[in-house]
Amino acid sequence: MKLKIYMASIVWFFCCQLMHSQQEVVVKKDSIKLYREIEKYAGHSKFRRFVYRLLFRPVPYQSVNKTIKNNTKKGSVYAPYEGKAIRKITIETLDPFGYSVVNSTDKPSNWFERLGNRSHVKSKQWTIRNFLLFRSNDCLDSLLLKESERLLQSQRFIRRAIIIPVEVAHTPDSVDVTIRVLDSWSLIPTGSISATNGNLQITERNFLGLGHEVKHNFKQQLETKQNGYAFGYSIPNFKNTYINTRVGYAKELNDDYTKEIAIERSFFSPYTRWAGGLNGQQRLITDSLPNRLNQMALSVAKFNYFDAWGGHSFPLFKGKQEEKRITNLVTTLRYTTTNYLQVPDSNEAYLNYFANSYLYLASMGLTRRKFIEDSYLFNYGIPEYVQTGQTIAITTGWENKNQTHRSYFGGRFAFGDYFPLGYFGFSAAMGSFFRDSTTEQTTFSLDINYFTDLFDIGRWKIRQFFQSQLVVGNNRMPIKYDLININEDNGIQGFNSAILGTKKWVLTFQTQSYSPGMLWGFRLSPFLNATLGMIGDSTRNLLENRLYSKLGVGILLSNDYLVFNNFQLSLAYYPTIPGMGEDLFKTNSFNNNDLRLIDYQVGPPAVVSFR
Repeated sequence: MKLKIYMASIVWFFCCQLMHSQQEVVVKKDSIKLYREIEKYAGHSKFRRFVYRLLFRPVPYQSVNKTIKNNTKKGSVYAPYEGKAIRKITIETLDPFGYSVVNSTDKPSNWFERLGNRSHVKSKQWTIRNFLLFRSNDCLDSLLLKESERLLQSQRFIRRAIIIPVEVAHTPDSVDVTIRVLDSWSLIPTGSISATNGNLQITERNFLGLGHEVKHNFKQQLETKQNGYAFGYSIPNFKNTYINTRVGYAKELNDDYTKEIAIERSFFSPYTRWAGGLNGQQRLITDSLPNRLNQMALSVAKFNYFDAWGGHSFPLFKGKQEEKRITNLVTTLRYTTTNYLQVPDSNEAYLNYFANSYLYLASMGLTRRKFIEDSYLFNYGIPEYVQTGQTIAITTGWENKNQTHRSYFGGRFAFGDYFPLGYFGFSAAMGSFFRDSTTEQTTFSLDINYFTDLFDIGRWKIRQFFQSQLVVGNNRMPIKYDLININEDNGIQGFNSAILGTKKWVLTFQTQSYSPGMLWGFRLSPFLNATLGMIGDSTRNLLENRLYSKLGVGILLSNDYLVFNNFQLSLAYYPTIPGMGEDLFKTNSFNNNDLRLIDYQVGPPAVVSFR
């Protein structure tokens, strides 16, 4: 009865919010006039001018360059040049402040923007060239131009990128290609502080304009003065090979550590033909486990981990049409090993879970996937790419552990596309180990994603998101490392309680809105979020377990006249978090892009994740 009442209250909450959002929001049309008046008022003294330039951009009087703006419509731009020889590629990179890829006349107009640009190292031209799937003297392939633009846009150090073909006078069989790239501000400091802990992280996403990412993290336990720190360096693309190389080291407050080096090339595009990777780690983990006397005590596990995989993608059809080129047969092989240098004293009580293991896997799959450009998903007006397609794959192999041998078999089917009512996608996977015809550590998972097309309520634009995740395990080992939870990383954002079980179901609803025009110069993107989660074991039905939840509200504010134009705030309410209390509120515990869309690529073969 309590569950029904609670579910009814959730439905009532969303209905009230939907009815509320239907009310017409009056947006003042004189916001530009307001900012011009502020600008005029600020000009009467040096101090006012200083404050104004610190906070605001000058109000623009000129219109956007329509020629370049119209060239961003891919279908009408690329088609006339298909098959022509690419004579020259011109790359222009722009500093983050005051410039625009669609308006070549935009320039920095105050000292703060100029200072910010001088503090920023622009992306090197060859850094941008490394992400292109075409070269000079190639015949123009519109699919590869569009894919190159998507790959550029997906880099975190790039805010906006466009690729424009340009006619060559008196040479009808040739074409030039112009690429304009607007950098993002790449130095990102973040941090948090509480009564017990402090944390500071600094990330440089475009080190020296090379596209490399450097991360530094420092944290401290304020009472004990224990320190933790982490360092990571990543090269996302080495000489146009799309080989990602990263090294990292992290030390926790309790002296646990992780050392890692990895080299990997994924199937980053439907047109990628080969992929593979190497990964090596050493980890030390400290945990409270029962000892030989069945008393809880700190135990240490230390191990080395190695992972190697490789794969090839074969096009099934011949032809230049997109549908034929994105349909592929993918085969992959993988080998992983875990070697323990130190095991806990209670390892026998944990069924020798901490033991050397060797896993060999192979997979084969059919995949058809492409990326659809959309907008107004999680950002205001920035191009976003949604992956669609179908995948069917099988994985098989064997594992040697504790001097015994067992086989593995699993499969996955996924489908996603746009329909008249919006985007729908799902992924179903099941896998199990087999020992003497008996299943072990079986996992079934079902993920569903849905979001509506943009629809209007009054002058507001609204998009509704839905996500469901169901995970069921069978014959799992009765130890906490082989059980599932719905904590921060695996279910409910901000839910910091490790509740263990063998099955879980998590539902997430999110209403994303986009305001009409501007309100006093601000664009508003309020969003509502509700996440419900259940976790159970093999002793009773999943729906008979307690329902945990989070209700959240947030807003993304954008202002074209502010130097730093994006701000996000969120507030979440948790009726209960086991071990922490009831009626809890947390600020900025989730973002408007926490929802994850389904990936339709066939990657390295893997055991179905029990998370």
